[in-house]
Amino acid sequence: MSIGNWIEMSEISPLVVNFTVVVMQSLTAVYACPQYISDLVIIPYKYDIPIIYLAGLLPIIAVLGIIFFAVFLTMRSQSHTLSLYPEFPGPEWLQVPNVPKETTSRQRPCGIPKPCPEGDFSFLIASGAANVVGPKICMEDKMVMGYVEENVGYGINIAVVNGKTGEGMKTAFFNMYDGDIEPLVEFLESIENGSIVLIATYDDPATKLNEKARKLIRELGSSAIQSLGFRDNWVFVGGKGADVESTLEKHIKNNRDKNKYDSWPEMIDLQGCLPRYLE
Repeated sequence: MSIGNWIEMSEISPLVVNFTVVVMQSLTAVYACPQYISDLVIIPYKYDIPIIYLAGLLPIIAVLGIIFFAVFLTMRSQSHTLSLYPEFPGPEWLQVPNVPKETTSRQRPCGIPKPCPEGDFSFLIASGAANVVGPKICMEDKMVMGYVEENVGYGINIAVVNGKTGEGMKTAFFNMYDGDIEPLVEFLESIENGSIVLIATYDDPATKLNEKARKLIRELGSSAIQSLGFRDNWVFVGGKGADVESTLEKHIKNNRDKNKYDSWPEMIDLQGCLPRYLE
């Protein structure tokens, strides 16, 4: 199981995401300036010849720390607190909510709380968290896209669903940082009338977006697509031939002063019921 998959299936993802992001940035800093760090931590021996470079040990120590921390959180997630002493629950940020076993994400990977009225489809969409936890898209409490399905990636993730039956038709993700925009345009142009379209972003969804791609997504019912920017988080449900007023979306801007994960905004989700397309 990958780190992203383990985080997605746990109930304490914000804590783990913050920890992982900090460690990754620290490792980046170590490798970015190894000579400077080694000059600070060299233990001199005879004739000032360095014999131990602690900078070389820092990545190993960090990896061991991540493993220990992950095992600790996994073991403690079975109880109601992360404290080593249950009678002293510790600070509020370390407490895990008491979730009934039958409703945890391990039994229900999509976690849609209740069914929709007869004739409607239930859905849930969650954006990615930083560049650590991938997005997921669910229909009728079944995962259509996610780490479990191994079909999500950086950029824009799209699932196209039959508007009459609710069955998945096709999925794809498009790297909008250093990928090519043409495959996204071709995919959007191929969507058939009467399809439900669900979109979730991960990391950067906008660097390569051009006006043609934005126009095609706008025609699916999105209004936020016009202002979607670098590392914004965005989730959207619309459709080919759908009434614009019936579409749903959430959009949160990347703002370093307000971001939850340093260079990324917080994860957002959207869930509800969708009516079937009628003849």
